[in-house]
Amino acid sequence: MVVLLVEDEAAVRLVMADVLADNGYAVLEADTGENALRQIRSPARIDLLLSDVGLPGGMNGRQLADAAREYRPNLKVLFVSGYDEQAALGSGLMGEGMAIMTKPFNIASFSAKVQDLMHK
Repeated sequence: MVVLLVEDEAAVRLVMADVLADNGYAVLEADTGENALRQIRSPARIDLLLSDVGLPGGMNGRQLADAAREYRPNLKVLFVSGYDEQAALGSGLMGEGMAIMTKPFNIASFSAKVQDLMHK
């Protein structure tokens, strides 16, 4: 199973990537929505888009997820945010196969959420 991890803070991305790898996932990484979208448009296997909601460069995590699902309609999405769900995603409803976690979270709950979403 392959996770595309999109996080602009390198230290946070490193920790999350290590946790994912320790749980047996292959990890692709991007630091902006635009860089992530290039990978989404590629033929690479991607089972889960794991994205921070607040990203630099003009495309936030929700916009990235919507664009990604134009190319991969069944792509599962896990948002992470330092804000609560309402503040992070506004009034936009999350679709099937989407979830959100608010920071800070512990490694066990992060791992469980990813596993739960991947196996739905």
